[in-house]
Amino acid sequence: MSLAKTYNPKEAENKWYAYWMEKGFFRSTPDHREPYTIVMPPPNVTGVLHMGHMLNNTIQDVLIRRARMQGKNACWVPGTDHASIATEAKVVAMLKEQGIDKKSLTRDIFLKHAWEWKEKYGGIILKQLEKLGASCDWERTKFTMDPDLSDAVIDTFIRFYKEGYIYRGVRMVNWDPQGKTALSDEEVIRKEVNQKLYYVRYKIKDSNEYIVIATTRPETIMADTAICINPNDERYTHLKGKTVLVPLIDREIPVIEDDYVEMEFGTGCLKVTPAHDLNDYELGQKHNLEVIDILNDDGTLNEKAQILIGEDRFIARKTVAKLLEEAGQIEKIEDYKSQVGFSERTDAAIEPKLSMQWFCKMEELAKPALEYVENGTIKLIPEKFFASYKHWMENVKDWCISRQLWWGQRIPAWYNEKNEWVVAKTEEEAVQEFEKQGKSAQGIRQEEDVLDTWFSSGLWPMSVFDGVRNPDNEDFKYYYPTNDLVTAPEILFFWVARMIIMGHDYTQQPPFRNVYLTGIVRDKLGRKMSKSLGNSPDPIELMEQYGTDGVRVGMLLSSPAGNDLMFDISYCEQGRNFANKIWNAFRLVKGWETIEAPATVAQKSAAYWFENRFNQAVVEIDEHFKSYRLSDALMATYKLIWDDFCAWYLELVKPAYQAPIESETLATVKLYFQKVLALAHPFMPFLTEELWHDELFGERQPKDCVIVATYPEIRPFDEAIIKEFEIVQQIISEVRNIRNSKGISPKVALPLAINTTDVDLTKFRDGITKLANIADLSFVQEKVTGTVSFLAGKSECYVRLDNENVDIEAERERITKEIEYLKGFLVSVEKKLSNERFVQNAKPEIVQNEQNKKADAEAKIKILKESLAGLE
Repeated sequence: MSLAKTYNPKEAENKWYAYWMEKGFFRSTPDHREPYTIVMPPPNVTGVLHMGHMLNNTIQDVLIRRARMQGKNACWVPGTDHASIATEAKVVAMLKEQGIDKKSLTRDIFLKHAWEWKEKYGGIILKQLEKLGASCDWERTKFTMDPDLSDAVIDTFIRFYKEGYIYRGVRMVNWDPQGKTALSDEEVIRKEVNQKLYYVRYKIKDSNEYIVIATTRPETIMADTAICINPNDERYTHLKGKTVLVPLIDREIPVIEDDYVEMEFGTGCLKVTPAHDLNDYELGQKHNLEVIDILNDDGTLNEKAQILIGEDRFIARKTVAKLLEEAGQIEKIEDYKSQVGFSERTDAAIEPKLSMQWFCKMEELAKPALEYVENGTIKLIPEKFFASYKHWMENVKDWCISRQLWWGQRIPAWYNEKNEWVVAKTEEEAVQEFEKQGKSAQGIRQEEDVLDTWFSSGLWPMSVFDGVRNPDNEDFKYYYPTNDLVTAPEILFFWVARMIIMGHDYTQQPPFRNVYLTGIVRDKLGRKMSKSLGNSPDPIELMEQYGTDGVRVGMLLSSPAGNDLMFDISYCEQGRNFANKIWNAFRLVKGWETIEAPATVAQKSAAYWFENRFNQAVVEIDEHFKSYRLSDALMATYKLIWDDFCAWYLELVKPAYQAPIESETLATVKLYFQKVLALAHPFMPFLTEELWHDELFGERQPKDCVIVATYPEIRPFDEAIIKEFEIVQQIISEVRNIRNSKGISPKVALPLAINTTDVDLTKFRDGITKLANIADLSFVQEKVTGTVSFLAGKSECYVRLDNENVDIEAERERITKEIEYLKGFLVSVEKKLSNERFVQNAKPEIVQNEQNKKADAEAKIKILKESLAGLE
């Protein structure tokens, strides 16, 4: 192909993704190879690609592409989550726009609308992931409400019920009045809220006295069933055994005593509202108090409130406060800050509510899931998340698994006309179960509630391979346990812990080996990216503007595991520039004419150096991947290609303007170019595939794609040649700096003498001459006076400058300033080394490093003084 001046990402992306799909490179079936498996955290079926998805799936794609190139049988399973609360809300909103109220529909008709919505919109995010280059096995795409996956969920509910982990009962739950469903503790977001603290007067019966109670929720006083005092509080001894009247409704309630009440908080008295506060509920159970629930499921007041019936709870709060003031029952009102729970899905303020729900006992189930992480069977990356994981698992509460929704897996419980119930998979089996228990199945009906979405996604690593229903199938035995899970820390408990729990319960194995926890994508001001703030770019637009490879590189350059990514568009520009750098390097090589000839000594030396530098980089990159430092792995790849390959190796071997290059050297360049393309492929799949197929590398067969090429293997490297070339790089850079500081044109060739004692640089003579533009390069055994000198490693280098090119006074001033700076630096180092405490307590390598700094500074001062003397 003829290479355009600039890379056209869109053309390459469309072409190669379609080609990879056509040739089945993403497809995986069990075979003799080592499997490498990732299951995608299924995005909500309601979702569209955002920056968090972008980061998460880019990391997964890098890991899967690298494993594929390493000869492993790479299987990346994609899919979506049915997201009960979010999806039902979307469908209800859609129906509302059409003038249809959910309440007017039967369950079956509503679900028909929901499935139609899912078919229309549910696949958007997966199509967007194709644009990202995600090399998933799309033939394995799963949805958490696929019949086989739903079947596995129902089987698991029945299994857990039979094992004694699932029970039904009235408990205080987190109630979302907007979603009209119960939530688990993990679905509640705590936020600090500015509130009012109302000091309310409760009249003591048969007395002119009153007691003052502080509350942030005056709208619940109609549900009060007691006033509680601390038995040790002498202020309220006279109230023991008395009753008070609830303001506004004058219902009589007792004064009870319990040391639960903090005497120092508020007024030292507590109103007890068992139906609307978890602690009050437990206090009510202890003292056998009446429970009066005054709120409807939608957060409005019901008939039990006696006043303001049908009023929204927050409007009622203001109204009640006003009525209390008018009745003279408000002592005072203060500003107050407190933590309030909000629904993760709807952002509605949570109501504690007594409700009949289904629960899963977690204490025993959680123990193996904690042990896996404690003993290193499962690694959390980074380890900093272990402490919070351990705390949660050791303090785990029973999980409310029922949701008052229609979209989801319906709980397999069945009721008769007496409201007696059994758990069974089908109505037929339920009838048999009733009969077995000697009960009537008359009026049989199924539970209306569905299961919490996390209950189904907890089975994901097993159910995508049908491992729950059919554990002996070939796929499950081959791919499970999976290898790496890449997800966000905020669902460590929602999802990761539950997958471990369910995986162990079924298989006695962990579902994965490593959990890579990504950070949150934030803007450069540190704010979390969100639609509401308007600070989140559209990933699709970013890819259109900067190319997919550019955006992938931009995101990964600054995404260390577990640490938040401060995203800036400039990272994408940097990624695009990197792609253009590789493209232009390829154009340069492709433009060379060849001559049949062996490589020169200089070209062979450059090739030997680059081969060893490449092998060194592969070891570094492999270490980064082993530690899941993907950002560091990319940066090491970036520097190898941009600096070592493009800026040094190609510059060393490229022929003079319009001159041909030796055929042996070009063959070597092509070999190394393919190696760096293979190394870069997991990060930059499209550009590397585009260049890989150029005729420069010869004719390619359809199977000869970089996506399945051999990933560079770890090989030994010669450290000595790498260190020698570092000195060469220093020499060339210093000569260039001298030119810049003195305003000497790069075209002016300068004489250079090198006095080297510890390395042989003669093999790089031509390279130094060429890249530093040296007129006469000599290797000497003595000092050369009347020159500008510098140190490169331990080699003393001397550049002779014509007086007409040098301002002697300015040069003398520059050298003097540098000597003074180094003397100051030397004093600070010597001070540290003279500190006995430092020398005794610091690690030996740190002390040695300081001693090296001292020797280096002394050597530089010495040579600068000699340069200064040469100017006299």
